[in-house]
Amino acid sequence: MLSPLLFLALQAAAGPQLPAGATPEARYDQCVDAATTTPDVAERIAGQWRLAGGGFLARQCLGMSYATRQKWSAAAEAFEQAAREAEVAKDARAANYWAQAGNARLADGDTVAAGTALDAALASGALTGLARGEAQLDRARIRVAAGDLAGARGDIDRALEDAPADPLAWLLSATLARRTGDLPRARTDIAEAVRRSDDDPSVQLEAGNIAGLSGDTKGARVAFEAVQRLAPDSPQAKAASAALDTLPPV
Repeated sequence: MLSPLLFLALQAAAGPQLPAGATPEARYDQCVDAATTTPDVAERIAGQWRLAGGGFLARQCLGMSYATRQKWSAAAEAFEQAAREAEVAKDARAANYWAQAGNARLADGDTVAAGTALDAALASGALTGLARGEAQLDRARIRVAAGDLAGARGDIDRALEDAPADPLAWLLSATLARRTGDLPRARTDIAEAVRRSDDDPSVQLEAGNIAGLSGDTKGARVAFEAVQRLAPDSPQAKAASAALDTLPPV
């Protein structure tokens, strides 16, 4: 017979345990908690649960554990499998899984596969609110990379309606406006991004870029110096330093 201490040690090594007869929701909650904190444990939980009939919930949790470890290709495949299984089950969560797959493909640099997944997520009509806004922002990034700036503008404008509190939406909108020469729109939108996230070096860098193009040398300098304070060793700080060297004296 095992001693109590040895039993507890073996149980801990095996990972979190579920009581017999645990509901799918309880299994899912446990798996997701592990996916964000101990992803190696979550991979074991999800794999065992999938073999036991966990279906798309197990696959989606597996994808989350891969994403936590930045194994983007594996994460995307798991999310895509979850989405297909959810579609067969006529479960509306399929749209969320397609959106997660698109985000993972985008992180992996596969913009073609990312676009396909995001199109599937948005075409379903099941995404709402912030989830729909985030998917539209991801698709906008793909369209910018492909040179489809008009399509990107449409996606960003819709994202601003669905996720108006997201500073990234305002940042991307301001950046696109600057790239297309619409400085009034760029100034308005970067002001919203700064209001929501003034401690983000990417936001301050774009604020400096827009101020500089608008002839506001003082505002540009303040923004670029903020980038250097916020993230002194970052790529944004290097870009800000280079930009500061081009500004005329105040």
